[in-house]
Amino acid sequence: MTERNLLMIPGPINFDPAVLRAMAIATLSHVSPEFIAIFGEAIEKLRQVFLAERGQPFVVAGSGTLAMDMAAANLIEPGDRALVVSTGYFSDRFAAILERYGAQVAQVRAAIGDVPPVVGVEAALSDGGYKLLVVTHVDTSTGVATDVKALAQLAGKHGALSVVDGVCATAGMECLQGEWGIDVYLTASQKAIGVPPGLAILVASPRAIEAFKGRKTPVLNYYADWANWLPIMEAYEARQPSYFGTPPVNLIYALRESLDQILAEGMEARFRRHRALSDAFKAAVSAWGLQQVPLEPAKAAHTMTAIYYPEGVDSSLLALIKKGGVVVAGGLHPAIKDKYFRVGHMGAVSPGDILATVGAIELALIDSGYEVEPGIGLAAAQERLA
Repeated sequence: MTERNLLMIPGPINFDPAVLRAMAIATLSHVSPEFIAIFGEAIEKLRQVFLAERGQPFVVAGSGTLAMDMAAANLIEPGDRALVVSTGYFSDRFAAILERYGAQVAQVRAAIGDVPPVVGVEAALSDGGYKLLVVTHVDTSTGVATDVKALAQLAGKHGALSVVDGVCATAGMECLQGEWGIDVYLTASQKAIGVPPGLAILVASPRAIEAFKGRKTPVLNYYADWANWLPIMEAYEARQPSYFGTPPVNLIYALRESLDQILAEGMEARFRRHRALSDAFKAAVSAWGLQQVPLEPAKAAHTMTAIYYPEGVDSSLLALIKKGGVVVAGGLHPAIKDKYFRVGHMGAVSPGDILATVGAIELALIDSGYEVEPGIGLAAAQERLA
């Protein structure tokens, strides 16, 4: 039997068995009435998960980077100005994508582990003329979370469209897209949405769709062009056959199953669960005397934790953790890549998964020579969970 490790990286995550079983259903024609009904239901349920009653979902075969690409390609015309709130590796990636489509990009930066102050973002926006304000809700490279509600309100105040990269946040971090006035919120399937990799998912507000329809130049990406995908999404939701590109049929089965599970849990309860599990895991990190990359608890994600290695310990710790049956991720941010590691705790993660991960890391720290009282991390996590 193949050894099974607990996958606790910031995506892909461990997937619920019912989601995996849904993928194993015989593949239907992408224009069959049965599949059209499944896809249509998934589109409708995405509005409920994103809390965007008037939003237009797009579900396209691709990664989270494609979702970023779609937002940029469809909303930017050459010469448009975009302001990026930079909190890590993926903020920088979004800036590069925007520049590829001809945007004049400015960035408001902060030190690693920090977020730019809202007043600093407003000062930059006050310069005027920005079409987009782009924010990463949780940067997977640092575990830093931004106040997307406040930033979306600023964007609206200054006449900019708000675009939020929610890849490591959607369905795990609180976000009320419609109420908060976020114009585009995007993600990928393999994180808290709870579906194996392969789906780029994006929900656009009526204001974003209106801006897209008012373009004066063609979209500079054929595959990502909303003009190609919007009629398809509308047709599936109306339970009518349509075709532009073949959808990943079995992933759509899995998406509907996962969305059903998410909505059965309830969005408020799901946000609350992610916060509770994150607090428990972070309590263990503090009990070990380790530092996190986010500089303050209020700036740390609930879907993952980024942890600095203690003095005298390096990335060999990851192999020791794996010996305990748990897989975590190494560093990603270029400036500190060899100084920290990352743990994901999102989606179908349970209290038992948190305790198993804490136990594996604690044993690995001891095996690596770091002096830590055995059981102290588990005790801290259990106390929070209780």
